[in-house]
Amino acid sequence: MLLRRQFELTWALFEYHLERLSYEDFLWEPAAHTWTLRRPAPADGGAWAPDWADTEPDPVPVPTIAWLSWHIGWWWGVTLDHAQGRPPRDRADVAWPGPGEPAVARLRALHDEWLTVLDGLTDAGLDAPAPFPWPAGADGPRYAVADMAAWVNAELMKNAAEIGQLRMLRAAA
Repeated sequence: MLLRRQFELTWALFEYHLERLSYEDFLWEPAAHTWTLRRPAPADGGAWAPDWADTEPDPVPVPTIAWLSWHIGWWWGVTLDHAQGRPPRDRADVAWPGPGEPAVARLRALHDEWLTVLDGLTDAGLDAPAPFPWPAGADGPRYAVADMAAWVNAELMKNAAEIGQLRMLRAAA
C-alpha cells in the first residue's frame, strides 16, 4: 500500500534524528519565546505540562523538541483513538513521559501501533469515512480513512523535520 510505504519513508527519516537525540536536546530553548514542557511542583502533581494557548499567539512561539514530541503524542494518540474506535482523549489527558529515552520510546510505541492500524486496513476500510482530524460537515465526515492516513504521514514529516532542525541547531550552537 502506498500510504504504508510513504509512512515507512517518513519514519526512517524521523528515526535518523530520534536515535541521535540526547536528553539535553529535549528542553533546549532555541529562542527567548518558546513553547516547551514544564514540570510543576510535586505538590501540584509533578506531571509535565505543555505550554498551550487556545488561540495561536502572534508571534507563534518556537517549540522545543520536548513540546514537539508531546504534540506528536497528542495528535497521533487521538488519531489512533479514532482509528481504533476508542473515545478520543482530551489534550489535557495526554501525558508526556519526560525527556530522553522515555519520549523516544513513546514515539516508537505510537509507530508500532500505527503500523498495526495500517496493516489492518482493507480497500473498503480506506474508503470509509474518517472522523478525524477534520470536523464532520452537515452530511457527516467529508474525508476517508485514506485521507486521515495521508495526513498522519504529512504531519509526522513536518514534525520530524522540525525536531531534526532543532537537533542540528543545538549541535551547531
